[in-house]
Amino acid sequence: MKKVFMLLAVCATVAFATAQTTVRGSKLTDNWSVGIQAGGVTPAYGHKFFGDLRPTVGLTVAKEITPIFGLAAEVNAVINAQHNLLGPTGFAKNCNRAFDASNLGGLLRVNLTNLFLGYTGEPRFLDVKAVYGFGWGHEYYPGKYNDRNLLTTKAGLDFGFNLGADKAWQVNVKPGIVWDLTDGRYASEYDKKFAHIELLAGVTYKFLNSNGSHNFTLVKEYDQAEVDGLNAKINDLRGQLGAKDQKIAADAATIKKLQDELNDCRNKKVTPPVDNGKTTVVNALETNVFFAQGKSVISAAQQPNVERVASFLKNHPGSKVVIKGYASPEGGKSINDKLSKARAEAVKTMLVKKYKIDASRITSAEGCGVGDLFSEPTWNRVAVSTLTE
Repeated sequence: MKKVFMLLAVCATVAFATAQTTVRGSKLTDNWSVGIQAGGVTPAYGHKFFGDLRPTVGLTVAKEITPIFGLAAEVNAVINAQHNLLGPTGFAKNCNRAFDASNLGGLLRVNLTNLFLGYTGEPRFLDVKAVYGFGWGHEYYPGKYNDRNLLTTKAGLDFGFNLGADKAWQVNVKPGIVWDLTDGRYASEYDKKFAHIELLAGVTYKFLNSNGSHNFTLVKEYDQAEVDGLNAKINDLRGQLGAKDQKIAADAATIKKLQDELNDCRNKKVTPPVDNGKTTVVNALETNVFFAQGKSVISAAQQPNVERVASFLKNHPGSKVVIKGYASPEGGKSINDKLSKARAEAVKTMLVKKYKIDASRITSAEGCGVGDLFSEPTWNRVAVSTLTE
Protein backbone atom coordinates (compact mmCIF):
# COMPACT_ATOMS: atom_id res chain seq x y z
CA MET A 1 0.00 0.00 0.00
CA LYS A 2 2.81 2.40 0.79
CA LYS A 3 4.16 1.91 -2.72
CA VAL A 4 0.73 2.66 -4.19
CA PHE A 5 0.39 5.92 -2.27
CA MET A 6 3.97 6.94 -3.12
CA LEU A 7 3.28 6.33 -6.83
CA LEU A 8 0.10 8.42 -6.69
CA ALA A 9 1.95 11.23 -4.90
CA VAL A 10 4.68 11.26 -7.55
CA CYS A 11 2.08 11.31 -10.34
CA ALA A 12 0.23 14.19 -8.71
CA THR A 13 3.47 16.15 -8.33
CA VAL A 14 4.40 15.63 -11.99
CA ALA A 15 0.90 16.60 -13.07
CA PHE A 16 0.96 19.78 -10.98
CA ALA A 17 4.35 20.78 -12.40
CA THR A 18 3.12 20.12 -15.94
CA ALA A 19 0.07 22.30 -15.36
CA GLN A 20 2.25 25.15 -14.09
CA THR A 21 4.42 25.16 -17.19
CA THR A 22 2.16 24.24 -20.11
CA VAL A 23 -1.58 24.48 -19.37
CA ARG A 24 -3.29 27.84 -19.16
CA GLY A 25 -6.89 29.08 -19.03
CA SER A 26 -8.36 26.08 -17.17
CA LYS A 27 -11.25 27.34 -15.05
CA LEU A 28 -13.17 25.54 -12.32
CA THR A 29 -16.00 24.99 -14.80
CA ASP A 30 -13.67 23.56 -17.47
CA ASN A 31 -12.75 19.95 -18.27
CA TRP A 32 -15.83 18.26 -16.82
CA SER A 33 -17.26 15.06 -18.26
CA VAL A 34 -20.12 12.66 -17.62
CA GLY A 35 -20.21 9.00 -18.56
CA ILE A 36 -22.46 5.99 -18.33
CA GLN A 37 -21.27 2.41 -18.10
CA ALA A 38 -22.62 -1.11 -17.98
CA GLY A 39 -21.09 -4.53 -17.65
CA GLY A 40 -20.73 -7.29 -15.11
CA VAL A 41 -19.30 -8.03 -11.67
CA THR A 42 -18.26 -11.35 -10.17
CA PRO A 43 -16.69 -12.37 -6.84
CA ALA A 44 -12.91 -12.58 -6.95
CA TYR A 45 -12.81 -15.79 -4.86
CA GLY A 46 -14.93 -18.84 -4.21
CA HIS A 47 -17.29 -18.51 -7.17
CA LYS A 48 -17.34 -19.33 -10.85
CA PHE A 49 -16.06 -16.33 -12.79
CA PHE A 50 -18.62 -16.32 -15.60
CA GLY A 51 -21.23 -18.46 -13.90
CA ASP A 52 -21.70 -15.91 -11.10
CA LEU A 53 -21.23 -12.84 -13.32
CA ARG A 54 -24.05 -10.36 -12.64
CA PRO A 55 -25.05 -7.25 -14.62
CA THR A 56 -24.24 -3.78 -13.34
CA VAL A 57 -24.90 -0.21 -14.51
CA GLY A 58 -23.35 3.04 -13.41
CA LEU A 59 -22.65 6.74 -13.82
CA THR A 60 -19.35 8.65 -13.64
CA VAL A 61 -18.82 12.41 -13.28
CA ALA A 62 -15.20 13.53 -13.67
CA LYS A 63 -13.12 16.70 -13.46
CA GLU A 64 -9.68 16.78 -15.07
CA ILE A 65 -7.33 19.02 -13.08
CA THR A 66 -4.43 18.71 -15.53
CA PRO A 67 -3.80 16.55 -18.62
CA ILE A 68 -2.42 13.94 -16.20
CA PHE A 69 -4.31 14.31 -12.93
CA GLY A 70 -8.09 14.12 -12.42
CA LEU A 71 -10.85 13.32 -9.95
CA ALA A 72 -14.08 11.39 -10.42
CA ALA A 73 -17.24 10.41 -8.57
CA GLU A 74 -18.67 7.05 -9.58
CA VAL A 75 -21.75 5.05 -8.64
CA ASN A 76 -22.43 1.48 -9.78
CA ALA A 77 -25.43 -0.72 -8.99
CA VAL A 78 -25.58 -4.52 -9.32
CA ILE A 79 -28.69 -6.27 -10.63
CA ASN A 80 -29.86 -9.67 -9.35
CA ALA A 81 -26.82 -10.39 -7.22
CA GLN A 82 -27.82 -13.81 -5.83
CA HIS A 83 -24.64 -13.97 -3.76
CA ASN A 84 -22.70 -11.83 -1.34
CA LEU A 85 -20.32 -9.93 -3.62
CA LEU A 86 -17.96 -8.74 -0.93
CA GLY A 87 -17.58 -11.65 1.43
CA PRO A 88 -18.18 -15.40 1.87
CA THR A 89 -21.29 -14.95 4.04
CA GLY A 90 -23.77 -16.96 2.00
CA PHE A 91 -26.41 -15.94 -0.51
CA ALA A 92 -28.96 -13.14 -0.42
CA LYS A 93 -31.92 -15.22 -1.48
CA ASN A 94 -34.50 -13.02 0.27
CA CYS A 95 -33.69 -9.84 -1.73
CA ASN A 96 -36.75 -8.45 -3.47
CA ARG A 97 -35.23 -5.32 -5.07
CA ALA A 98 -34.00 -4.59 -8.59
CA PHE A 99 -30.57 -3.51 -7.34
CA ASP A 100 -29.01 -5.87 -4.82
CA ALA A 101 -25.79 -3.93 -4.18
CA SER A 102 -24.30 -0.51 -4.93
CA ASN A 103 -21.01 1.30 -4.53
CA LEU A 104 -20.55 5.10 -4.46
CA GLY A 105 -16.95 6.27 -4.50
CA GLY A 106 -14.45 8.99 -5.23
CA LEU A 107 -11.52 8.20 -7.50
CA LEU A 108 -8.12 9.64 -8.24
CA ARG A 109 -7.34 9.26 -11.97
CA VAL A 110 -3.84 9.34 -13.46
CA ASN A 111 -3.54 9.52 -17.26
CA LEU A 112 -0.63 7.17 -17.91
CA THR A 113 -0.54 8.02 -21.62
CA ASN A 114 0.10 11.71 -20.96
CA LEU A 115 2.34 10.96 -17.98
CA PHE A 116 4.82 8.92 -20.03
CA LEU A 117 4.33 10.30 -23.56
CA GLY A 118 3.52 13.93 -22.76
CA TYR A 119 0.51 16.02 -23.77
CA THR A 120 0.70 17.65 -27.22
CA GLY A 121 -2.34 19.93 -27.05
CA GLU A 122 -5.04 17.40 -27.91
CA PRO A 123 -5.81 13.85 -26.75
CA ARG A 124 -4.42 10.84 -28.55
CA PHE A 125 -6.75 8.20 -29.96
CA LEU A 126 -6.22 6.05 -26.85
CA ASP A 127 -5.87 7.31 -23.27
CA VAL A 128 -4.99 4.82 -20.54
CA LYS A 129 -5.85 5.94 -17.00
CA ALA A 130 -5.08 4.30 -13.68
CA VAL A 131 -7.82 4.82 -11.06
CA TYR A 132 -7.77 4.42 -7.30
CA GLY A 133 -10.15 5.53 -4.57
CA PHE A 134 -12.49 4.83 -1.67
CA GLY A 135 -16.24 4.49 -1.47
CA TRP A 136 -19.40 3.57 0.36
CA GLY A 137 -20.72 0.12 -0.45
CA HIS A 138 -24.21 -1.04 0.36
CA GLU A 139 -25.72 -4.52 0.11
CA TYR A 140 -29.51 -4.78 0.15
CA TYR A 141 -30.69 -7.72 2.27
CA PRO A 142 -27.46 -9.75 2.17
CA GLY A 143 -28.78 -11.86 5.04
CA LYS A 144 -32.20 -12.52 6.44
CA TYR A 145 -32.71 -9.33 8.42
CA ASN A 146 -30.62 -6.19 7.74
CA ASP A 147 -28.89 -4.31 4.92
CA ARG A 148 -25.14 -3.96 5.13
CA ASN A 149 -22.90 -0.86 4.76
CA LEU A 150 -19.19 -1.11 4.14
CA LEU A 151 -16.07 0.89 3.32
CA THR A 152 -14.69 -0.04 -0.09
CA THR A 153 -11.58 0.70 -2.06
CA LYS A 154 -11.20 0.36 -5.81
CA ALA A 155 -8.25 0.02 -8.20
CA GLY A 156 -8.46 -0.34 -11.93
CA LEU A 157 -7.77 0.93 -15.42
CA ASP A 158 -9.78 3.03 -17.87
CA PHE A 159 -9.05 2.55 -21.57
CA GLY A 160 -10.58 5.61 -23.28
CA PHE A 161 -10.90 5.79 -27.09
CA ASN A 162 -11.30 9.45 -28.15
CA LEU A 163 -13.67 9.95 -31.08
CA GLY A 164 -14.84 12.81 -33.27
CA ALA A 165 -13.09 15.79 -34.84
CA ASP A 166 -13.15 17.68 -31.52
CA LYS A 167 -12.41 14.57 -29.40
CA ALA A 168 -15.54 15.35 -27.38
CA TRP A 169 -16.68 11.73 -27.12
CA GLN A 170 -14.92 8.79 -25.56
CA VAL A 171 -15.69 5.05 -25.54
CA ASN A 172 -14.42 3.41 -22.35
CA VAL A 173 -13.40 -0.09 -21.28
CA LYS A 174 -12.96 -0.29 -17.48
CA PRO A 175 -11.58 -3.39 -15.75
CA GLY A 176 -11.19 -3.06 -11.98
CA ILE A 177 -11.33 -4.71 -8.57
CA VAL A 178 -13.23 -3.54 -5.44
CA TRP A 179 -12.34 -4.63 -1.89
CA ASP A 180 -14.44 -4.62 1.30
CA LEU A 181 -12.26 -3.07 4.04
CA THR A 182 -14.75 -3.28 6.95
CA ASP A 183 -16.08 -6.80 7.18
CA GLY A 184 -17.25 -7.26 10.77
CA ARG A 185 -15.97 -10.79 11.27
CA TYR A 186 -12.77 -10.91 9.25
CA ALA A 187 -9.65 -8.75 9.05
CA SER A 188 -10.26 -8.53 5.33
CA GLU A 189 -8.37 -5.48 4.14
CA TYR A 190 -6.90 -6.23 0.68
CA ASP A 191 -7.95 -9.88 0.56
CA LYS A 192 -9.34 -11.43 -2.60
CA LYS A 193 -11.88 -13.28 -0.45
CA PHE A 194 -13.53 -9.93 0.21
CA ALA A 195 -13.38 -8.46 -3.27
CA HIS A 196 -15.16 -8.56 -6.59
CA ILE A 197 -14.00 -7.93 -10.14
CA GLU A 198 -15.67 -5.38 -12.43
CA LEU A 199 -15.72 -5.54 -16.23
CA LEU A 200 -17.41 -2.37 -17.54
CA ALA A 201 -17.81 -0.58 -20.85
CA GLY A 202 -19.37 2.82 -21.48
CA VAL A 203 -19.39 6.15 -23.24
CA THR A 204 -18.28 9.57 -21.95
CA TYR A 205 -19.08 13.10 -23.12
CA LYS A 206 -16.60 15.93 -22.39
CA PHE A 207 -18.30 19.32 -22.00
CA LEU A 208 -17.16 22.41 -23.93
CA ASN A 209 -14.55 24.53 -22.12
CA SER A 210 -14.04 28.29 -21.96
CA ASN A 211 -11.13 27.90 -24.40
CA GLY A 212 -13.54 26.72 -27.12
CA SER A 213 -12.29 23.13 -26.97
CA HIS A 214 -13.52 19.98 -25.24
CA ASN A 215 -10.01 19.28 -23.95
CA PHE A 216 -6.97 21.02 -22.52
CA THR A 217 -5.08 23.48 -24.71
CA LEU A 218 -1.45 24.47 -24.37
CA VAL A 219 0.23 27.85 -24.63
CA LYS A 220 3.83 28.57 -25.51
CA GLU A 221 5.70 30.32 -22.73
CA TYR A 222 8.51 32.85 -23.21
CA ASP A 223 11.25 33.71 -20.78
CA GLN A 224 11.74 37.31 -19.72
CA ALA A 225 14.80 37.81 -21.92
CA GLU A 226 12.80 36.80 -24.98
CA VAL A 227 9.94 39.11 -23.99
CA ASP A 228 12.38 42.01 -23.50
CA GLY A 229 13.89 41.33 -26.92
CA LEU A 230 10.47 41.39 -28.58
CA ASN A 231 9.58 44.64 -26.81
CA ALA A 232 12.82 46.20 -28.03
CA LYS A 233 12.00 45.18 -31.61
CA ILE A 234 8.51 46.64 -31.28
CA ASN A 235 9.88 49.95 -30.00
CA ASP A 236 12.40 50.05 -32.85
CA LEU A 237 9.64 49.46 -35.40
CA ARG A 238 7.58 52.23 -33.82
CA GLY A 239 10.53 54.59 -34.19
CA GLN A 240 10.95 53.63 -37.85
CA LEU A 241 7.24 54.18 -38.42
CA GLY A 242 7.46 57.67 -36.93
CA ALA A 243 10.40 58.53 -39.20
CA LYS A 244 8.51 57.26 -42.24
CA ASP A 245 5.49 59.38 -41.29
CA GLN A 246 7.70 62.46 -41.18
CA LYS A 247 9.18 61.62 -44.59
CA ILE A 248 5.71 61.10 -46.05
CA ALA A 249 4.65 64.51 -44.73
CA ALA A 250 7.74 66.16 -46.24
CA ASP A 251 7.16 64.43 -49.59
CA ALA A 252 3.53 65.56 -49.55
CA ALA A 253 4.66 69.17 -49.08
CA THR A 254 7.10 68.81 -52.00
CA ILE A 255 4.39 67.36 -54.22
CA LYS A 256 2.10 70.27 -53.38
CA LYS A 257 4.77 72.78 -54.34
CA LEU A 258 5.40 70.99 -57.61
CA GLN A 259 1.68 70.85 -58.34
CA ASP A 260 1.32 74.57 -57.67
CA GLU A 261 4.22 75.29 -59.99
CA LEU A 262 2.71 73.04 -62.66
CA ASN A 263 -0.60 74.86 -62.39
CA ASP A 264 1.19 78.19 -62.78
CA CYS A 265 2.82 76.90 -65.97
CA ARG A 266 -0.49 75.69 -67.31
CA ASN A 267 -2.15 79.03 -66.59
CA LYS A 268 0.65 81.08 -68.18
CA LYS A 269 -0.69 83.15 -71.09
CA VAL A 270 1.07 82.94 -74.46
CA THR A 271 1.61 86.18 -76.41
CA PRO A 272 0.22 85.62 -79.90
CA PRO A 273 2.79 85.94 -82.71
CA VAL A 274 2.92 89.07 -84.88
CA ASP A 275 2.16 88.28 -88.51
CA ASN A 276 5.05 90.02 -90.30
CA GLY A 277 5.73 87.30 -92.82
CA LYS A 278 8.48 85.81 -90.68
CA THR A 279 8.63 82.76 -88.46
CA THR A 280 8.19 83.88 -84.87
CA VAL A 281 9.03 82.00 -81.68
CA VAL A 282 6.03 81.80 -79.43
CA ASN A 283 6.70 83.15 -75.96
CA ALA A 284 7.95 80.23 -73.94
CA LEU A 285 5.19 77.71 -73.60
CA GLU A 286 6.95 75.18 -71.43
CA THR A 287 5.86 71.94 -69.84
CA ASN A 288 7.86 70.23 -67.13
CA VAL A 289 8.08 66.47 -66.59
CA PHE A 290 9.60 65.58 -63.21
CA PHE A 291 11.51 62.38 -62.41
CA ALA A 292 12.49 60.40 -59.31
CA GLN A 293 16.11 60.45 -58.14
CA GLY A 294 18.36 58.50 -60.47
CA LYS A 295 15.43 57.57 -62.74
CA SER A 296 14.58 58.35 -66.35
CA VAL A 297 11.22 56.55 -66.40
CA ILE A 298 8.13 58.76 -66.70
CA SER A 299 5.75 57.97 -63.83
CA ALA A 300 2.00 57.70 -64.28
CA ALA A 301 1.55 60.97 -62.38
CA GLN A 302 3.75 62.86 -64.91
CA GLN A 303 2.30 61.40 -68.12
CA PRO A 304 -0.46 64.07 -68.31
CA ASN A 305 2.31 66.66 -68.80
CA VAL A 306 3.61 64.76 -71.85
CA GLU A 307 0.06 64.47 -73.16
CA ARG A 308 -0.29 68.25 -72.85
CA VAL A 309 2.70 68.72 -75.19
CA ALA A 310 1.24 66.17 -77.65
CA SER A 311 -2.15 67.93 -77.64
CA PHE A 312 -0.54 71.27 -78.45
CA LEU A 313 1.45 69.78 -81.33
CA LYS A 314 -1.68 68.15 -82.77
CA ASN A 315 -3.73 71.33 -82.44
CA HIS A 316 -0.95 73.45 -84.01
CA PRO A 317 0.33 71.55 -87.05
CA GLY A 318 3.13 74.05 -87.69
CA SER A 319 4.54 73.91 -84.17
CA LYS A 320 7.68 72.13 -83.01
CA VAL A 321 9.19 71.27 -79.67
CA VAL A 322 12.64 71.39 -78.08
CA ILE A 323 13.21 68.99 -75.17
CA LYS A 324 15.98 69.56 -72.62
CA GLY A 325 16.71 67.16 -69.79
CA TYR A 326 18.32 68.08 -66.46
CA ALA A 327 19.64 66.35 -63.33
CA SER A 328 20.04 67.31 -59.66
CA PRO A 329 23.56 67.78 -58.23
CA GLU A 330 23.85 64.28 -56.72
CA GLY A 331 26.25 61.94 -58.48
CA GLY A 332 29.20 62.50 -60.79
CA LYS A 333 29.21 64.62 -63.92
CA SER A 334 29.25 61.72 -66.38
CA ILE A 335 26.29 60.09 -64.64
CA ASN A 336 24.30 63.33 -64.57
CA ASP A 337 25.03 63.97 -68.27
CA LYS A 338 23.75 60.53 -69.21
CA LEU A 339 20.76 60.84 -66.90
CA SER A 340 19.72 64.26 -68.24
CA LYS A 341 19.99 62.97 -71.83
CA ALA A 342 17.93 59.86 -70.95
CA ARG A 343 15.18 62.02 -69.47
CA ALA A 344 14.90 64.13 -72.63
CA GLU A 345 14.86 60.97 -74.76
CA ALA A 346 12.13 59.46 -72.54
CA VAL A 347 9.81 62.39 -73.31
CA LYS A 348 10.65 62.21 -77.03
CA THR A 349 10.01 58.45 -77.14
CA MET A 350 6.61 58.79 -75.47
CA LEU A 351 5.57 61.58 -77.88
CA VAL A 352 6.52 59.48 -80.92
CA LYS A 353 5.39 56.01 -79.84
CA LYS A 354 2.38 56.66 -77.63
CA TYR A 355 0.99 59.90 -79.07
CA LYS A 356 2.12 59.33 -82.71
CA ILE A 357 3.93 62.67 -83.08
CA ASP A 358 6.18 62.84 -86.14
CA ALA A 359 9.80 62.74 -84.99
CA SER A 360 10.63 65.58 -87.44
CA ARG A 361 8.58 67.96 -85.29
CA ILE A 362 10.92 67.38 -82.35
CA THR A 363 13.72 69.84 -83.03
CA SER A 364 16.02 68.31 -80.45
CA ALA A 365 16.09 66.14 -77.32
CA GLU A 366 19.30 66.91 -75.48
CA GLY A 367 20.75 66.50 -72.02
CA CYS A 368 22.00 69.60 -70.22
CA GLY A 369 23.61 67.98 -67.18
CA VAL A 370 22.95 69.50 -63.76
CA GLY A 371 20.17 72.06 -63.90
CA ASP A 372 19.60 75.23 -61.89
CA LEU A 373 16.08 76.07 -63.04
CA PHE A 374 14.66 75.71 -59.54
CA SER A 375 15.91 76.78 -56.13
CA GLU A 376 15.14 73.36 -54.69
CA PRO A 377 17.87 71.04 -56.08
CA THR A 378 15.60 67.99 -56.20
CA TRP A 379 13.17 69.83 -58.49
CA ASN A 380 15.85 69.96 -61.19
CA ARG A 381 15.28 66.27 -61.98
CA VAL A 382 13.19 67.43 -64.92
CA ALA A 383 12.73 67.44 -68.68
CA VAL A 384 11.54 70.82 -70.04
CA SER A 385 9.57 70.85 -73.32
CA THR A 386 9.56 74.27 -75.10
CA LEU A 387 6.99 74.65 -77.89
CA THR A 388 7.60 76.95 -80.90
CA GLU A 389 5.48 77.90 -83.88
